Amino acid sequence: MKLFVAGLSYKTAPVEVREQLAVKPSQLVCHACRLKLCGDLHEVVLLSTCNRVEIYGTTPRITSRIDGLFQLLTTGSTDVRPHVYVHEDAAAARHLFQVASGLESMVIGETEITGQVKTAYDTARAARLTGPVLNRLFQKTFQTVKDIRSQTGIGRGATSVGSVAVELAEQIFRHDLSQQTIIIIGAGPMGEACVRHLAKKGAKSILVSNRSFDRAEALAGEFGGRAVHFDKLLDAMREADIVVASTGCPKTLLHRADVEAMLRARRNRPLFLIDISVPRNIDADVQRLPNVYLYNIDDLEAIVQSNVRLREQELAVCHEIIDRRVGQLLAKLDLEKERLYDLGLQSQPVWVSGGAAVLGS
Repeated sequence: MKLFVAGLSYKTAPVEVREQLAVKPSQLVCHACRLKLCGDLHEVVLLSTCNRVEIYGTTPRITSRIDGLFQLLTTGSTDVRPHVYVHEDAAAARHLFQVASGLESMVIGETEITGQVKTAYDTARAARLTGPVLNRLFQKTFQTVKDIRSQTGIGRGATSVGSVAVELAEQIFRHDLSQQTIIIIGAGPMGEACVRHLAKKGAKSILVSNRSFDRAEALAGEFGGRAVHFDKLLDAMREADIVVASTGCPKTLLHRADVEAMLRARRNRPLFLIDISVPRNIDADVQRLPNVYLYNIDDLEAIVQSNVRLREQELAVCHEIIDRRVGQLLAKLDLEKERLYDLGLQSQPVWVSGGAAVLGS
């Protein structure tokens, strides 16, 4: 029996191809069963995210038809085979370790993929689509991820403008955003992303101000917040702790004099300003005021790039951990093969790596 992974990702396929193969969580079991039956697979786990679709499985033999499994998933007429990669045995295990650890992600070291891999495995196991090979593989995967997270800094430091803004806000407000009031000025994509990150961290009071009041109401409603008329913005800012400015307006919207007067009404409570507009919407001089913290798009991008470089420096250590874990996995499977042979439960090797049998089933 051969272990393999066949997949495509943002590295090999554009979004218009990936979206044809995307599988909803509610349909994972149905599609995985279809793959198992039509693809002559003994075990299977199907992973589908916005950046990748991958099939992990065991089969009596690897053939050129493995990449054709994806034609069973596609909703379009595109031939996806040119975008598909296939890894076998130890290389397949190494690939999964790297994927689950975030080393293959757009943002190196991101943690969301770990949960997505775990959900895919749990779903397949609950549907009895996995067996001794994949169970052992995925259990070792999660041990490897734990090692990488605890022994390296690959996941430290935010690597998007929105997440950097949240990190800074948490530092200023002592890691508790649940009691803070947030105002977003302008309902553009980047401002919305900042609010999403802040909401994930527990921010509950969100106000949205936009020249189009309908758009402000729509975005505010998404986060359980409330819309503010543009001409009432300064009044609303008296209660705000965090203000995100993201508009297409080519002029300054918040002047130093306005903020200074507002601070007196706020009794000098700290005010965190994020100006991700280009041109800038907030007068740079406001950062000279006491208890005012202003960051613009360049400030945030500089932090992002610094954090990315720090993560990249950790890659060598991560790969050392992965190589060690792959070796341990193969050794463990060797012992399992010998035990089964001794019990007379099998007569031929079922997983071959580098020409040598390493597992019986």
